[in-house]
Amino acid sequence: CFEPSLDYCVVKIPRWDLSKFTRVSKNIGSSMKSVGEVMAIGRKFEEAFQKALRMVDENVTGFDPYLKPVIDEELEQPTDKRMFVVAAALKSGYTVERLYELTKIDPWFLNKMKNIIELINRIEEIGINIPRDILLTVKQMGFSDKQIAKAIKSTELAVRTLRQEYNVIPFVKQIDTVAGEWPATTNYLYVTYNASEHDIDFPGGYTMVIGSGVYRIGSSVEFDWCAVGCLRELRNLGRQTIMINYNPETVSTDYDMCDRLYFEEISFEVVMDIYNLENPEGIILSMGGQLPNNIAMDLHRQQARILGTSPESVDGAENRFKFSRMLDRKKISQPRWKELTNLELAKEFCRTVGYPCLVRPSYVLSGAAMNVANCDSDLEEYLASASDVSKEHPVVISKFLLEAKEIDVDAVAKDGEILCMAVSEHVENAGVHSGDATLVTPPQDINVETLEQIKIIVRSIASLLDVTGPLNMQLIA
Repeated sequence: CFEPSLDYCVVKIPRWDLSKFTRVSKNIGSSMKSVGEVMAIGRKFEEAFQKALRMVDENVTGFDPYLKPVIDEELEQPTDKRMFVVAAALKSGYTVERLYELTKIDPWFLNKMKNIIELINRIEEIGINIPRDILLTVKQMGFSDKQIAKAIKSTELAVRTLRQEYNVIPFVKQIDTVAGEWPATTNYLYVTYNASEHDIDFPGGYTMVIGSGVYRIGSSVEFDWCAVGCLRELRNLGRQTIMINYNPETVSTDYDMCDRLYFEEISFEVVMDIYNLENPEGIILSMGGQLPNNIAMDLHRQQARILGTSPESVDGAENRFKFSRMLDRKKISQPRWKELTNLELAKEFCRTVGYPCLVRPSYVLSGAAMNVANCDSDLEEYLASASDVSKEHPVVISKFLLEAKEIDVDAVAKDGEILCMAVSEHVENAGVHSGDATLVTPPQDINVETLEQIKIIVRSIASLLDVTGPLNMQLIA
């Protein structure tokens, strides 16, 4: 019998998607409201805590004091965003004692959070010429390159380059389940700056698969199924595999699913760091949904070997202008749409094409903040809720087709050639999000000509984008 002694710290945080529901209370209590959870591993609480905050929401840089205003009532009541109110309160000079009275969060945690804010203040003062010892300290406290860049008014790549010049690089550690009594053989790996050597060797030759991260409304177990299927197939082909994912609810994060399991952030910085250490044969991004696609171009610019559909093609599908021009060249019809930067132009466009119109912020996931406007006053109301409409935050408005049938197509292609295809028909008319719709396959209410036309369109798009791997699209008939 031995006493386990831990050299690591784990932080788990749930994800709530409460912003999708307009009249739902944001307060959290005894009734469960979370849709997923993340697990971060570090060697300090501050490190694991900041990692976990970024895992929950990829748009957050860490324990950010500029996201929320300080309101005492919001500190008293636990909500999905309270930690950012705590960050703002610490930044504005609240003491740990005062925060304890308001939040009833244990002072041990509040002191750790205060350490992070003090470090933010320090690097904001130093500015762009940050010395090596401070940069190392900041990285040991779980700051990301992007977060440091924001504080010193620089860019993520500039901070990354500086870090490499200073030789401030992360080490890979293995979770030790036997407290150093025997050699550890667990497959749980994490990356940390609070170390001086690696726990493993890097022989190279692995194939890296990126998971989908936290479960959220619109992205959950289907991507885990894809990742697990991919890992199993790679194993059957005799390839050694690396999995990067941080979701403890998935099968892809089981220790026996792959040869090396990194419980780590799916961000450009971390994936590229692991890539540089492991030097794998390639990275598969297409199994993880939106999150790996978001970093595809950044990885590609750093010459990472990406297997499957090329990042340029992914960008060609994600960028509305590029995709729309491609459809026009192929004479594939699409509803009229426009990206607009102010309310007057939006009204003018809607009157030109005729209401109803579909309004959405550019680059959205799973229909967040998407609405149908039936008149000018609807449009004004929705644009007010879509926050600041500006050149940096344009909205996309498209003609909403009434009484239209929506068709879902899932396919797999190789070098732009379709290998197999499944066509499903929505029972409801177009306008119900595909995640909420009832689908039936084979389609029951589509004539032969329409089905042939669907196949032609899918083949054309797969060929134009030179897709290798899975693809999904929605069509309106």
